[in-house]
Amino acid sequence: QVQLVESGGGLVQAGGSLRLSCVASGRTFRRFIMGWFRQAPGKEREFQAGISASAGMTYYADSVKGRFTISRDNAKNTVYLQMNSLKPEDTAVYYCAAQEYNSRSNYYDSSGYDYWGQGTQVTVSS
Repeated sequence: QVQLVESGGGLVQAGGSLRLSCVASGRTFRRFIMGWFRQAPGKEREFQAGISASAGMTYYADSVKGRFTISRDNAKNTVYLQMNSLKPEDTAVYYCAAQEYNSRSNYYDSSGYDYWGQGTQVTVSS
């Protein structure tokens, strides 16, 4: 079992920045690929960023490329999402998720993730 706890959300003005953190516990963090997703009211949960177990590979949704950066510190069992140049349309609940890597792992598909955090609210005012 893996427990994920996000933090770092809040209210920020458009153009501002936030850094989300997600701390994992329970099993070997370095075996998992990690993802950040978000869900706005009335919308489906959507992929934002993913990172490989070794942090050698990163993946982003087109809407956040160049603005968001995912990283991880395996020594601290933590994955981060640095969000810059925030826009009102970035307002959502942000979730981190973990899946144990296998040859069929798909970073973009939420159904492949086994563990989820409780979410942290990000609100961007115009």
